[in-house]
Amino acid sequence: MEDQPVETTLYSLSNAAPKPGERREDDRHLTLFRVGSITIGDRRELCLIKNISAGGMMIRAYCAILEGTALSVELKSGQPVSGKATWVKDANVGVAFDEPVDVIDILTACAEGPKQRMPRIEVDSIATVRDGANVYRLPVRDISQGGIKVKGDPALEYGCDLSITLPGLGPQPGALRWRHDGHIGLSFNRLLPLAELVGWLQGIRDGLRAAG
Repeated sequence: MEDQPVETTLYSLSNAAPKPGERREDDRHLTLFRVGSITIGDRRELCLIKNISAGGMMIRAYCAILEGTALSVELKSGQPVSGKATWVKDANVGVAFDEPVDVIDILTACAEGPKQRMPRIEVDSIATVRDGANVYRLPVRDISQGGIKVKGDPALEYGCDLSITLPGLGPQPGALRWRHDGHIGLSFNRLLPLAELVGWLQGIRDGLRAAG
């Protein structure tokens, strides 16, 4: 049975602040974004965090925020990060941080806090998906402890046994979970241990820094 795609807070190792997106939430997507808090002057407001990168974030605000507004956001308990609203589109606001943050540190803090839905992390990688004798190499859009989202729509059947391999990670048994808009969701049969996923992400981050 086909599952419904779920839109959750997306994390990125990029130093660039998120830009306005074209996708709007609708009935085709279940949205489970992380709740955050922002402070503007002496006013404190709740928001939904849609994207976080090292350089900034995209939030869904429930109060009026003008472009250029200085604010701070609490990403980890008791540790506000200062920034500025760089664009506003409908209820979405783009925030550029004054100083880059460590996204992997934020992910680790999330795991140590109250139980939340597994975060998704945007990555630029290629997954090798094996379905019996058939092998597909597919661009990865994001990863979580529970699986990956890839671009493409190969001839995979729901329920079939798959082997999913990413560079630097051992083969993971998995299955097809959903298809939507030229992408598919593949779930791992076991959750990746957070330490293993964080170590893999640190390797990617170090590679990006070396290339830069």
